[in-house]
Amino acid sequence: MSSATWRNVFTYNKYTQIAARALRASLKEEERVAAEKRGLTILRYQRWENGQGGQQTFLNPPPETDVAKKAAV
Repeated sequence: MSSATWRNVFTYNKYTQIAARALRASLKEEERVAAEKRGLTILRYQRWENGQGGQQTFLNPPPETDVAKKAAV
């Protein structure tokens, strides 16, 4: 496979996703768990009208943690 042939099969984002999954699978248990936690992302969106951003809304709300609760106090 030449260096440009993979572009006909899948996108660069899909390529990096496959490579990251293979790398995480090759790690030892402790490092693998830590890497999988870093891989989670929090997605949020916000509606813009007339150049002003509205309230941000989480697509999947992050789980409550003790750190977040302590910061709110």
